[in-house]
Amino acid sequence: MADLSTTCCIAGGGPAGMMLGFLLARAGVDVVVLEKHADFLRDFRGDTIHPSTMQLMQELGLLGDFLKLPHHREQHAVARFGATEIPIADFSHLPVAAPFIAFMPQWDFLDFLADQGRKLPRFRLLMRSEATGLVREGSKVTGVTAETAEGALSIRAALVVAADGRRSELRAAGGFAVKEIGAPMDVLWFRLSRRPGDVAQTFGQIGSGQFAIMLNRGDYWQCAYIIPKGALERLKGEGLEAFKVGLGSLLPAVADRLDELASFDDLKLLSVAVDRLDRWWQPGLLCIGDAAHAMSPIGGVGVNLAIQDAVAAANLLARPLREKQLTDAGLAAVQTRRMFPTKATQMLQVAIQNRAITPILSGRGPAEPPVLLRLLKHLPALQRVPARVIGMGFRPEHIGPELAARP
Repeated sequence: MADLSTTCCIAGGGPAGMMLGFLLARAGVDVVVLEKHADFLRDFRGDTIHPSTMQLMQELGLLGDFLKLPHHREQHAVARFGATEIPIADFSHLPVAAPFIAFMPQWDFLDFLADQGRKLPRFRLLMRSEATGLVREGSKVTGVTAETAEGALSIRAALVVAADGRRSELRAAGGFAVKEIGAPMDVLWFRLSRRPGDVAQTFGQIGSGQFAIMLNRGDYWQCAYIIPKGALERLKGEGLEAFKVGLGSLLPAVADRLDELASFDDLKLLSVAVDRLDRWWQPGLLCIGDAAHAMSPIGGVGVNLAIQDAVAAANLLARPLREKQLTDAGLAAVQTRRMFPTKATQMLQVAIQNRAITPILSGRGPAEPPVLLRLLKHLPALQRVPARVIGMGFRPEHIGPELAARP
C-alpha cells in the first residue's frame, strides 16, 4: 500500500468537496481531493446554480469566467395547473451580482472548480480514487484508506472531510447516527428533445395525480417526473405505453415526442431521501453536504446548500489547518454554523411534501391553483419572498478574509 501525507483529505469530488478543496488550497492549506470516477460526466445530477453560489463566485473574482460556461438563465419560476400559469418566484430583485438561476450541467461546474484548483500549488485532485475507510489513532481519525487506479493508498491527514454523498462510505465507517426524516416521493429523470416553437421557460406542470418539472437545457428538456415513493415497479408492471399515455395527458405540448422513450432504461430513478446527522464530526473527521444532510429536490437547493457548507468550513478551518491548530471546537463550530439553515430548509421541504406533493400524487391535490398561489400572481412583490428563500437560503455564506486574498 502506497502512502501519502497532506493536511486535509476530502473524500468526494462533488460540489461540496471541490469547493472546499479549492478554497482551502487558495488559503494556503495542502489538500488532496479523492474522486472515485474518471470524470464528472454523469447526467441527471443537481444542475441548478443559485444566486447565492454565483455571489460567492463574484466575491472570488471568478463570476465573469464562470458565466462563460454554457448555461440557461431563469429570472422567474412558474408553476402550471393545466393551462393556468402561476408565477412563484421573481429572482430579478435579489441584491446580488447574478439575480437568476443558472441551469448548467454539473460536470461543467465541477470541471471549472477543478481547473481553478489545479492552478494552485497546494491543491491535488486524484481521479479514479475512492475513499474506502478511516485510519485512526485511538479515538482520533488520522487519515483514510483508498482504492485508486494504481492500487491501494493510505493518506495521512490532520483533517478528513466526508463529502462523498448521501451513501457516504466514510460516514458509515465513522458510525454516525442518521436521523431519517423521510420523503413521500421519488423522481424519474429523462430527456426529451426541444423543438422550434417550444416555450423557453423552465416550469413545473401539475395535473390530477401527476407532477413534472421541465428544465430547459437548450436542445433538450431535462424532465423530472415525480412519483410516489417506491412506485417504479408498479409503473413498470403497467407498461411503458401506459406511462407515456399518462405523461402525454400531463404534458400535451411534448406528447408528440414521447416515442423517444424506448424503454424504462431511458428513465433514471432518483430515490429521494431527507435525513441529517445529529453530529457532523468526530476528532479529525467532518461530514458536509449530502454526507451530513440529504435534501429533497424541492427547490433544487441541495447543491447550493452543500456549497454553503464548504464555504463555512473553509472560513472557520483554513487558519487552524494552516497553522496546525485544528481543534474539536473548530469542527463543532462548522456544524453550529450550518445546522440552522439545514433544519430550516428541511422543515420547509417537509411542509411542502406533506401539504402539496402528497395530495397532488394521491389525486387529492387542487386542479386549480390554491388561493395562496393566486396571491403571488396578483401581488407580484410577494414573489420576492420565495425567490429569497430559494435563491439565497436561510444563512448565505460569504468569502471571509482568510479566503478573499488572491493566492
